[in-house]
Amino acid sequence: MLILGIITGILILVVLIVLHELGHAIVAKRNGVVVEEFGIGFPPKAWGKKLKNGVLFTLNWLPLGGFVKLQGENDSARKKGDFGAATFWQKTKILFAGVAVNWLTAVVLFSILALIGLPKIIPNQFSVLADTNTISTPVEIGTVSDDYPAAAAGLKPGDKILSVAGQPVETTTQLIEITVANRGETVPVVYEREGKEATAQVALRDADSAVFGATLGQRESIQATWSAPIVGVVTSAQFTWVTLQGLGQLVGDFFGGLFGQLNPNETAREAASEQLGRAGASVAGPLGILGVIFPAASEAGPAQVLFLAAIISLTLAVMNMLPIPALDGGRWFVMAAFRLFKKPLTKDREETIHGIGFMALMGLIILVTISDVTKFFS
Repeated sequence: MLILGIITGILILVVLIVLHELGHAIVAKRNGVVVEEFGIGFPPKAWGKKLKNGVLFTLNWLPLGGFVKLQGENDSARKKGDFGAATFWQKTKILFAGVAVNWLTAVVLFSILALIGLPKIIPNQFSVLADTNTISTPVEIGTVSDDYPAAAAGLKPGDKILSVAGQPVETTTQLIEITVANRGETVPVVYEREGKEATAQVALRDADSAVFGATLGQRESIQATWSAPIVGVVTSAQFTWVTLQGLGQLVGDFFGGLFGQLNPNETAREAASEQLGRAGASVAGPLGILGVIFPAASEAGPAQVLFLAAIISLTLAVMNMLPIPALDGGRWFVMAAFRLFKKPLTKDREETIHGIGFMALMGLIILVTISDVTKFFS
């Protein structure tokens, strides 16, 4: 399952990045900019062919995404067909075409999921009430506490609870209410494990809390018909906002924790360390995505894989909207800033700015990957 999850993750990441680059290529060509090469993967080149439209199409050995190479990519290039020779509006459309494609990809994926079952994971997640069917999975055990009734009866994480004391269990609230009502008694618990039903006799504690001794989970999904495209669009907007909020929290925790380490007060430094810990726990790099997240999603089923692909597509769109040097939003921001202040953006200046931004980005990816390795083997 781990290998299958990694392969699935690589394929989805490549497809999403290739779609992003395809957006750049199509809009560039429609605006008179020459597309010199369109590559899947990164060099060294494994195979290439010149297409009828003059674009060199290549397959490359490093399967980590894709790229498009435009003629005269620096802003100061002025030959016919150069990216630099296009108008400011044309450059804007070309740079943000990848963002638009990734966002639309998320809309399509969320719309498909709305037809088959879209996971409900945020409060007030949008749905059209007149066309919504809510589907709930069985209540599932997340963790069991040692020396508590659930563990003593042999229940394990992943077990699906079907009934307790002869009463069907459909929600976590029901399970809690039934166990509390029967505290101090030994009750039969019917559960499902690996597709097979079994019964355990659980001696519930006679206490006000921790009667059962396990954490509980339940997944909900919403299903629609005619409103699926509407759900796709609005859900994409909701998750775009959630992603921006998450990035804001991440940046706040990281820099707040970093500068907080300089505070002479020990309590303040401890709080800053907690902020840095939250920042580290909330991000995942290539190893975390391919080695942990995608295998877990693959095990959960196709719907979870599609959902994860939609979230990653949205994340790519959001990241490339931001003014981060070397990314699309950063390139546009630098170009717009020099235009606003009427300063010439020479090739050397542009390459220096984005070169520094790229190195900083690579450094961040390395740090996140190290964090992934630590979490993976801890």
